[in-house]
Amino acid sequence: MFSIASLRSEWLSNPRADILAGIVVALALIPEAIGFSIIAGVDPKVGLYASFSIAVITAFVGGRPGMISAATAAVAVLVVPLVRDHGVNYLFAATILMGIFQIAAGFLRLDLLMQYVSRSVVTGFVNALAILIFVAQLPQLMNVTWVTYAMVAGGLAIIYLFPRLTRSVPSPLVAIVALTLISIYGGLNVNTVGDMGQLPSTLPYFFIPDVPLTFETLQIIFPYALTMAVVGLLESLMTAQIVDDLTDTPSDKRRECKGQGIANSVTGFFGGMGGCAMIGQSVINVKSGGSTRLSTFVAGSFLLFLIVVLGPVVSQIPMASLVAVMIMVSIGTFSWSSIKNLRTHPWQSSVVMVATVVVVVWTHDLAQGVVVGVLLSGVFFASKVMNMVSVTSELSDDGRCRTYKVAGQVFFASTDRFAESFDFKEVLDRVIIDVSAAHFWDISAVDILDKAVLKFRREGATVEIVGLNEKSADMIERFAIHDKPGGLEHVAAH
Repeated sequence: MFSIASLRSEWLSNPRADILAGIVVALALIPEAIGFSIIAGVDPKVGLYASFSIAVITAFVGGRPGMISAATAAVAVLVVPLVRDHGVNYLFAATILMGIFQIAAGFLRLDLLMQYVSRSVVTGFVNALAILIFVAQLPQLMNVTWVTYAMVAGGLAIIYLFPRLTRSVPSPLVAIVALTLISIYGGLNVNTVGDMGQLPSTLPYFFIPDVPLTFETLQIIFPYALTMAVVGLLESLMTAQIVDDLTDTPSDKRRECKGQGIANSVTGFFGGMGGCAMIGQSVINVKSGGSTRLSTFVAGSFLLFLIVVLGPVVSQIPMASLVAVMIMVSIGTFSWSSIKNLRTHPWQSSVVMVATVVVVVWTHDLAQGVVVGVLLSGVFFASKVMNMVSVTSELSDDGRCRTYKVAGQVFFASTDRFAESFDFKEVLDRVIIDVSAAHFWDISAVDILDKAVLKFRREGATVEIVGLNEKSADMIERFAIHDKPGGLEHVAAH
């Protein structure tokens, strides 16, 4: 809820640093937004307008202060066939629908799915992004003169050494300004922002995408919008978690889902493409001192000011200066300790982390990498819990009754281990299955208990189950058949 206290904490607690950080982010956003527009096959202004709109709107309605959202490559690569086959207006319509899906995800609390993403997956996600950010700079370092390399090296020197003199001004901003002045007044022949594409000179305006309002149109944009929404939310929620860790502050991920949706839907009406949170720009913002919503707002609004008012000046910024900033981001983003931890952490965690990195870097698709990581985590967890099931037994003094004591978690992955622990051929009058230290989780667990009870009964023994906890007892009462008519016929059929 809005209040003076929240206004101060979320907007005005750090104004000077936030404004300077936002300026740095705005400068770094320009070549990336142009590049993402080229990837999607649209005019550069589509990516630039989207970056302005999404950043400004999420500053107000997002759930993670200090996080930067804008047009991204992760979303741009998804819409290439849509733009190629149907045109840019269908992209705008798909972006609007993407936002609606994300708003619905917020109301459905799909943000809670982040609880199933392990720390190893997050680390792999971060490392993969760091590698992709670095690889994305390589085209600017190919077929260039030694001057470009010298400027990149000089930019990195300023970025890392200037803070030793003072931290009052973000060193990336100093590097960009210094290298731009050297390039202009030195007449250096280097690639500039203007070489990436033409900057727009007008403000974005509201319009309704020129597409037929028919079911056929919905059939065309629906799969693209859904994929864009899923990828956008996944990257945004992962980035929010990373910014949480960097700043040691919490975020409202449900609000972030809705905020991303509102931003994308509005952006579609202003001629922009879909976007999401950007880990690279968010790291730049945090490292430059940005921590509140003001920094995100300044990044978006100053971006529009730069391209519309200062376009001719911005066009002369050497790409080498922005490459230096992004290399700094890559180095700062990569979790270097994770390399050392490969030898000390459990091998399963290391496999999950490395697999996430490999899949993301190989496919350039963050969603695929995270899905692979989550699936591997689930498999390893299931195998670990499966081995935690144990069954011991004790024979009575007269040799006619055996008590089986079950301990651990009984579910689909541990049913075989559970079944193999019983000797159904032993001649007994009575069998007691003590499950006071066990929990039955699913239908597979209930089914294997059924089979055990019915097999013992088929051999002539009476069976008693003792020690069921409340939830296990409820599930067994609802789904078990050993205490219902026809149970013995069921096991015989198997």
